[in-house]
Amino acid sequence: MSLACASCPVRDSAACSVLEHEEREALARAGRTRFLKRGETLFRAGDTETSCATLLTGALKVTSYADDGTERILALIHPSGFVGELFRPFSDYDVVALGDCELCVFSQRDMESALKQYPALTEALFRRAQEDLHNSRELLALTANRSAKDRVSAFIMSLAHAASNSPCHPSSAFDMPLTRGEIANLLGLTIETVSRQLSALEKDGIILRKGSRGIELLDPARLHLVND
Repeated sequence: MSLACASCPVRDSAACSVLEHEEREALARAGRTRFLKRGETLFRAGDTETSCATLLTGALKVTSYADDGTERILALIHPSGFVGELFRPFSDYDVVALGDCELCVFSQRDMESALKQYPALTEALFRRAQEDLHNSRELLALTANRSAKDRVSAFIMSLAHAASNSPCHPSSAFDMPLTRGEIANLLGLTIETVSRQLSALEKDGIILRKGSRGIELLDPARLHLVND
């Protein structure tokens, strides 16, 4: 399946946005579209297949497992995020869909060829790799000497920024890609504690929960102050 760049939801924010129209079309012809359902694996630890992808819709988690089977979420990939073998191999980690996902997938050989042909794409992917590293560090820092309230508040704010099209302002409404159990795992809390903190934020008029995953930010300024 050829990639429909004209209707791509991340055409203005993905790394390939730096390419000229003809360059992007040439790159698209080398790729394919892949769809994943929640729980399906994009890359599995130990895979020998070498490929990479840009996430168009949905969310992915990068995970590792302890000897006892305990999962540790190391990073979250949001739309326009790049994942693959080019800069840091994921051979030690699983990359798993957190919901319905659509991706542009390229073989490593085709992507390496494109990087040689388009220096601007190389620079854009290096910048994105730096941003992803920063985001991963912030994610891991959520558990460092912070109260449960601070951890949950900071996590919600990070999701709001990830869901926003603006580099400065968080999204006012979004769906949480993780279950409460996954949030608890990530933040080093219990599921009950996560539930209590979400209820407290809603009671304080800072957020409004919609269904099992929906979040509306009623007072983002106060949410920012909570985790400042």
